[in-house]
Amino acid sequence: MHREASRRKRCLLLGVVVVVVAVAVLAIVLGLTLTRSTDHLKSTVIGRCETFLKKHTDVSRVNDCERIWGMFEEAYLGKDPCEVPAEAYDPLISSVTQHVICGTMLFWSKTKAMVHAFTNNRECLVTLEDTLLGFVFDELTWCSKKGSKETFTTDCPGWSECQNNPVRSFWIRASANFAATSCGNVSAMLNGSLESPFSSTSVFGSVEVTSLDPNNVGGLTILLVSKETDTTTCASSSFQSLRSALDPKIEYNCREVPYNRVENCISDPEIPCSDCL
Repeated sequence: MHREASRRKRCLLLGVVVVVVAVAVLAIVLGLTLTRSTDHLKSTVIGRCETFLKKHTDVSRVNDCERIWGMFEEAYLGKDPCEVPAEAYDPLISSVTQHVICGTMLFWSKTKAMVHAFTNNRECLVTLEDTLLGFVFDELTWCSKKGSKETFTTDCPGWSECQNNPVRSFWIRASANFAATSCGNVSAMLNGSLESPFSSTSVFGSVEVTSLDPNNVGGLTILLVSKETDTTTCASSSFQSLRSALDPKIEYNCREVPYNRVENCISDPEIPCSDCL
């Protein structure tokens, strides 16, 4: 009987040891995973930043990639992932210097693939994603948790899951700044395949249009890219909503642009920009 009790005690002790080791291993693995998430995002951000500055030497001396990462991290780190307002990125926005030539700003809505295929081969027009911050954070996901010192790149709130999530707030703030600092005549590429190309709830409709400064922006031209089979034109009723949202001091224009023409300009960068849009 004494022998049986000893055996049970040894088994219990062994079970406790196994549980403790398992918990320790799990903690180590989880810690390494979290560290890798933070380190991976940081290396991606700084790597993209350095790539951008090497290409755009005019702003390379006035922007510091490590500082940009620090300001970016401060906006969301340790916060509930649904409680990061757009204003949290104000210090980051203010810390970056970007030079964009007046009259080259190009906005877009539901045309991301085409608009960036176009601007990637040309320098006549510039989208938000062609500026430093837009280039660095395009297609990235990030968040933290309340009281945490870690950055997560998975299991973060989706765009519409909560209004003040880190990614959505960043793009709203960056978009507002891109529009507010625009100057000259600007344009926006919209999708002519849609029945209602303009949406007042899109970032372009709810943030960028209303952030254009009439003291700096003379006109907005809609570039409605349409295929031969599309029936939507510049007469679409959705554009009435756009004109209502646009400051009356800013001249409004709309131009229907054949889809094939834009495709040809993407494949042949020798075609002058003036012949494309």
